[in-house]
Amino acid sequence: MTNYQLNDWRESALRFEQQLNQIVIGQASAVRHLMLAVFSRGHVLLEGNVGVGKTTLLRAVTHGLGGDYQRVEGTIDLMPADLVYYTYLDAGGKPRVDAGPLLSHGERLATFFFNEINRARPQVHALLLRAMAERSVSAFNQVHRLPYLQVFADRNRVEREETFELPAAAKDRFMFEISIDTPTDDSVLQELMFNPRYHDTDQLVLDMPSGQIAYYALNDVAAGIQQQIQSSGKLREYALALWKASHRPADYGIRLDDVDMAELILAGASPRGMSYFIRAAKTRAWLEGRDNLLPEDLQAVYQVTMAHRIFFSPMYAYRKAELMPELINRILGQIAAP
Repeated sequence: MTNYQLNDWRESALRFEQQLNQIVIGQASAVRHLMLAVFSRGHVLLEGNVGVGKTTLLRAVTHGLGGDYQRVEGTIDLMPADLVYYTYLDAGGKPRVDAGPLLSHGERLATFFFNEINRARPQVHALLLRAMAERSVSAFNQVHRLPYLQVFADRNRVEREETFELPAAAKDRFMFEISIDTPTDDSVLQELMFNPRYHDTDQLVLDMPSGQIAYYALNDVAAGIQQQIQSSGKLREYALALWKASHRPADYGIRLDDVDMAELILAGASPRGMSYFIRAAKTRAWLEGRDNLLPEDLQAVYQVTMAHRIFFSPMYAYRKAELMPELINRILGQIAAP
């Protein structure tokens, strides 16, 4: 893909981002990260409180991408087979088996939205892992390819009853875990409260043009972005240090109050995670109109790429919400950028 074509795609991406910011206001950071995931071809997990716009944002993204779309609600009784097929009695009373949500659209399936993913059983997560990692599913004695599949999932952090914590392997399949919080700007809050435009989310999403981003071309665009953006030797050393610090922060002089740093980390970021990290950073450089990677590109995506891939030991796991942001900030502040 030529630089000229990538520039055209960049203009379309920025226009799409602007439209999303008009639909879900006060969430510019989350919108930018979603754009990075779309053009890096990474799956996304959204987390936040109830009613902060997670579902609306994901619906707007899927509407703009076009292609076929499926949505599944996570429930305690959902089984893996429910994603692949469903059975029913036809008008003649005969049993029938039809393709389920993962298969019913074939290769045209572009977006799979899993709402309240933490309500689904671990067996369901396991099936979803293959679809996310390999973009294929085995069913009816054959392998069904899903070459354009992108999974968006959300969960709310309030309700914990009848939920299942995502295992490390499942979390690692997601490029980003993005937190969406209630806006703090009073003008944004008043707009959400009193402007009728934001009261009808269905119409809000439908008002945006559909299919403006050609989903079937995104794989090639993402590959072109990765080839176009270059990095220096010094920047590669910086990225490597950021990775190592996720495993052994004390080696880089990083300290947290009231924490035994030798006992803090159970596991750091995986090689897959670091691959996602660099892919996302390159996509950010492209959106910023550059063909070279800078330290600020790495810093901008470090938290959303790394926080769900760093696991604390049991004695500190209950303090994750408090300690993780501090650890990320100390790593970025302590390791000198080139």
